[in-house]
Amino acid sequence: MVNSTTGGGSDIIVGLDIGTTKIATIVGRKNEFGKIEILGLGKAESLGVTRGVVTNIANTIEAITKSVKEASEKSNVEIGTVHVGIAGQHIKSLQNRGMRVRTNTDDEISQVDIDIIVDEMKRLAMLPGEEIIHVIPQEYIVDNEQGIKNPIGMSGNRLEANCHIITGQITAAKNIYKCVKRAELETAGLFLEPLASSAAVLTEEETEAGVVLVDIGGGTTDIAIFQDRVIRHTAVIPYGGNVITEDIRSGCSIIRKHAELLKTKFGSAVASENLDSEIVSIPGLRGHSPREISVKNLAHIIQARMEEIIELVYYEIKNSGLENKLAAGIVVTGGGAQLRHIVQLIEYVTGMDARVGYPNEHLASDTDELKSPMYATAVGLVMKGFEESERKKASQPVLVEVDSHTPKQPTNTLGTFFEKIMLWLKTEEEDKELK
Repeated sequence: MVNSTTGGGSDIIVGLDIGTTKIATIVGRKNEFGKIEILGLGKAESLGVTRGVVTNIANTIEAITKSVKEASEKSNVEIGTVHVGIAGQHIKSLQNRGMRVRTNTDDEISQVDIDIIVDEMKRLAMLPGEEIIHVIPQEYIVDNEQGIKNPIGMSGNRLEANCHIITGQITAAKNIYKCVKRAELETAGLFLEPLASSAAVLTEEETEAGVVLVDIGGGTTDIAIFQDRVIRHTAVIPYGGNVITEDIRSGCSIIRKHAELLKTKFGSAVASENLDSEIVSIPGLRGHSPREISVKNLAHIIQARMEEIIELVYYEIKNSGLENKLAAGIVVTGGGAQLRHIVQLIEYVTGMDARVGYPNEHLASDTDELKSPMYATAVGLVMKGFEESERKKASQPVLVEVDSHTPKQPTNTLGTFFEKIMLWLKTEEEDKELK
């Protein structure tokens, strides 16, 4: 077996998607054309995660171990390091502007100047229990000259950056790290799941024209809005496919397993697309006769809940202030995107163009299973892992002087949030040893 960090002369990256309904592990490496070859896929039912947040440590560890073992056996790769996604209702976003006054204007603006602004943004005061996960510069201002996309190489005295800041509950992240560590794995990085999904399914043209990514998962619906190739707005709606399943279960008076099967096999987001004569027979419980359920009535139940979710998505679009600047419309992905007629319903409710996002554009292998939108996040985590790996290789560990004070290294994109979690885990392990 080769290792999950290096093997066969090229890096191997492992993405671990800890979702509400499934935990998926994907092992991938880049070929000579820049495409990702999927070496192995492992999946397990997720029984310890609710709405994107770990609620049962033991069950989550068991599912992670099962998923990683399957991926390891299929890929013949010994998995030791993984890139993990984070989501959940606790994820929030805000805008802020950072500034740096440069003492030596003869020097060109470099990546170090940008890193210093990002590093300072990560030290903003947050509410108790909240920490900054990502700081994403959107555009720069050099000596009051606005709308600059890349200031590197320019001369200027004052550098400002409009930043998109994503925050989350530190306890939620701690529980994810704890599960990964107890599954005998190391975490290479923590990435916001809608950012990972967008990397897998969106094109550069769409992000430039303006597009809304809607990732409908089992427990949450994640939203990421891009415009001018920059992320402008993120949000998490605490409803997903599991709520639809519960609606079917209670509306049809059947058990949850049958409700999920009805949704995936016969479900439709538009009731008018189904005939009144279509009937599905569900096996009865022990001693009871089978139940007959109208496919059209099933679609009415699904449509009512999906309309509510889409209206919440549309509210976030209007709240972003970019409603009239999204020429590429909406791209829907995740397990919920597999629902029949979902595109028609989105277009009807929002009045915007829509399509289903499949994560196969960046893949070298032609695997039918991985073409499903439900693997968009896992594929995106592998892509984000490669981006991070390449960034680390390109950066030089040179100390730089910050305003004639303490020498400082260029900041890591994973930043203070990642460092705090690792320090916390190390302290917890030392406390156990002392006991």
